[in-house]
Amino acid sequence: MVGLKPSDVPPPLAVKMMSAGAAACIGDLITFPLDTAKVRLQIQGEKKVEAAKNIRYRGVFGTMATMVKTEGPRSLYNGLIAGLQRQVCFASIRIGLYDNVKNFYTGDKDHAGIVIRILAGCTTGAMAVSFAQPTDVVKVRFQAQMNLDGVARRYNGTMQAYKHIFMNEGLRGLWKGTLPNITRNALVNCTELVTYDLIKEAILKHNLLSDNLPCHFVSAFGAGFVTTVIASPVDVVKTRYMNSPPGQYKSAINCAWTMMTKEGPTAFYKGFVPSFLRLGSWNVVMFVSFEQIKRAMMATKQRMETHN
Repeated sequence: MVGLKPSDVPPPLAVKMMSAGAAACIGDLITFPLDTAKVRLQIQGEKKVEAAKNIRYRGVFGTMATMVKTEGPRSLYNGLIAGLQRQVCFASIRIGLYDNVKNFYTGDKDHAGIVIRILAGCTTGAMAVSFAQPTDVVKVRFQAQMNLDGVARRYNGTMQAYKHIFMNEGLRGLWKGTLPNITRNALVNCTELVTYDLIKEAILKHNLLSDNLPCHFVSAFGAGFVTTVIASPVDVVKTRYMNSPPGQYKSAINCAWTMMTKEGPTAFYKGFVPSFLRLGSWNVVMFVSFEQIKRAMMATKQRMETHN
């Protein structure tokens, strides 16, 4: 990424990883209700419990309104703790390591081609999922569970959820859906970071904007839209499979096939609008925060070195 001006010292790996983790947490805090609405829309159509069978979600804001009416405002933030844990582990690897992995593949050459960028994005995305998968499983299950009278809650707390899944489903339960999640996040990561990279470079190359907040905003919004279009089908399968009880689906492929045969191809784009609203707004908040936090940390580091 073209974070600092060419004349500035490139930020060290630790600065990039901490900046990415902090920026991703800021993005989650602001956009989490949209993500929860997306999950509810994605799992709609599955077998429902009796007390919840008459609840229908219609559109992202309709879903949020229904959740507030039936479950209270706090339901929009179901799974937030696991979500923040996920971002600290996940974003710091997939975003923070991206430049370093890209430079590794190019042999530290200045210009990286699109194939190298895609390869770097896929690599860091897969690495992040392998490490942070349990946090994603817990987050999705919390977002999917309903806080309704007559509906038994699967989990009452984040740590209890980790323990419950491990005791009842083993390590495989905590890493459930790793393959579709690796696929989804490799797609998301390479599309998100590569698109952001390319849009930003084009803007700067043609002097449309300077390397500042408006440039970061436009680049992030474009990256969010392209990423949502490409990643939505895999994201829906990932959500359904992660949230499913043991035995409902034999595999992620079986989950996808069941969706196709029972609900049709449109099922793969369930929750597309909240996905875009969430991913687009998350990208804007995250990338803008990332650039600003990274620069602030570098400025602080340089001041400390000057005083020393």
